[in-house]
Formats: sequence, C-alpha cells, structure tokens
Amino acid sequence: MSLLTVSGSPHVHDKDNVTRIMRIVILAMLPAFLMSAWMFGMGAVKVFAVSIAACILFEWLIQKFLLKGKSTIGDYSAIVTGMLLAFNVPSNLPIWILIIGALIAIGIGKMSFGGLGKNPFNPALVGRVFLLISWPVQMTSWPKPLGIASPLTDVITGPTPLGILKESGNVVDAMGNPAMPDYVQMFTGQMAGSVGEISAIALLIGVAILLLTRVITWHIPVSMILGAVLFSGALWMVDPTMFVDPIFHLLTGGMLLGAFFMATDMVSSPMTKWGMLIFGFMIGVLTILIRTFGAYPEGVSFAILIMNAFVPLLNKIKPKRFGEEVKNG
Repeated sequence: MSLLTVSGSPHVHDKDNVTRIMRIVILAMLPAFLMSAWMFGMGAVKVFAVSIAACILFEWLIQKFLLKGKSTIGDYSAIVTGMLLAFNVPSNLPIWILIIGALIAIGIGKMSFGGLGKNPFNPALVGRVFLLISWPVQMTSWPKPLGIASPLTDVITGPTPLGILKESGNVVDAMGNPAMPDYVQMFTGQMAGSVGEISAIALLIGVAILLLTRVITWHIPVSMILGAVLFSGALWMVDPTMFVDPIFHLLTGGMLLGAFFMATDMVSSPMTKWGMLIFGFMIGVLTILIRTFGAYPEGVSFAILIMNAFVPLLNKIKPKRFGEEVKNG
C-alpha cells in the first residue's frame, strides 16, 4: 500500500507569494468598501475597522499562545478575512456580535485547522453563518443607503430585494412593492443589504483588478454565474409570475461578491480546471435552489460552504493525458 501525503493548498508554482496575493485582494475590495462607506456612512467604516482589528488580534493570540508558532499576521490573510466578514454583515451590527464572528472565523474557520492553507472552509463564511444562526434578528436588520446628500447621518432599516421577494411570495407583488429598487438602483448600490454586496459596479471594478493581475481565473465565477442563470432562467420561463428573472438574482444579495471574492478562495476551492467548473456551477445552482425554495431568502454563503466540503473529491477529477490508453471492460 502506497501512502501519499498532500500538503495544504494552494499548490501553485509561481513568482507570486501569499503576501502579494493578499495585498491585491485587499486592493480589489477597496472600491466596494469605499462605496459602502459612502452609502452607509460611519456604520460601515466602524464595522470594517472592528472586523479587521479583531481578526488580526485573534490570529496573533491563537498563533502565539495556542499554536506557539511564528506569527502569520504579516501575510495579510487575517485582513482579508476581516474585510470579507465585514462585507457579509449589516452596517448596524452590534460590535460585540461582530467580534464574536471574527473569533469564530479565525479561531474555528481557520486556525483550528492549522492556519492558512489548511482550512477546508472559507473562514469569513464560517463566521457569517455562525452569526446568522445565533443572532438572526441582528443579522437581518438591513440599513438602507443614506443618500448622496447626507452620507454621515444615521441609517434606517428596510428589507432587501430578496427579502421583499420572499415575503411577497410571487414576482408580481414583489415588483409592485414601493420598497423594491429597480435594476439601475441595484447595479449602483441604492438598496438595503450587507455592507459589501450592494453595489455591483464597485464589485466589478475589483473583479477587473483580480482578473488582470491573474489572482483568480474565470473558471469558478463564470461557472457559478452560469449555473445560477441557467437554473433561475429555466424556472422563470416556466412561470414568470412565481419565479424572478436571472438578472434580478445576479444583481441582488451576495451573488457577485460570492462568485468573485469568496468562492475563488485559493485554499478552499478546487485545484483542477474541471473541478473549478463543477464547483462553481453547483454553487450557482444551490444558491438559486435555496433562494427559491428555502426558508431563507439568500443562499450564497450556504452554497459555498456546502461545496467547500466537496473540494477534496473534486480535486480527484483529472483530465486524461494525451495518448493514454483506454482499457475496455
């Protein structure tokens, strides 16, 4: 019997290193952060500052006193986790709840497995889902954008587009709701939602940075969007009064944030191209399945975590080598 020991991903031979990649990811998330600060005011800034600081602190403490190894906060991965966690919570989330989320994300989602490169699940999503299950009311109290004229005033809360759709029960009533933003407002960020998911245009600026610097490839995001579009499109064609069109799904919730910034996590995503394509496609399908038929209006976080569990299996999918003999029978 042969034994094979495989170290933690990413398994990439390149001039890039983790620190450089994390710096680029941070840069790519800045447009969405700036947009959220403009739309939600100081609440968003506070959430970002606390989330990042807490993640850095918890990683340093765990590394120093529990793992007793060299500090890893210099690779900027804790900052990325803190930003992604902040992206996935409301800007009015109580600070003490956010700090607990950071502890879960770093302590359980990352460091309990040995640190970066060994965690099977996206740490920020582990923290986010824990908070959602533990404090559902606070995690679903969605601030509305402040408006261009007064970016530093207090916010008021309101339903998200996905929440309106879920509560209405059908597309006709949902689209007729005065609180439902139009597609232009969804694209620019004029809607209630988590801090980092509201503005498609800001996220797409960051996406361009990730793709141009080759920090991510197209395989997971495109396949995830394709899975979501095909499944939601099929439902929409069957009954457009009960099922909303694919554009709505792409512009609302965490679809774009999840596709380009979370599902593409180099540690918890597949290494092979075929694995990436299946991984992304199934996340898209599961997201629409949860949004449409589940009790919760959003499904991106759950879908990514579910597919994270299948990554070891997907990594076994390898293309057949050219000229390899195929045995019959």
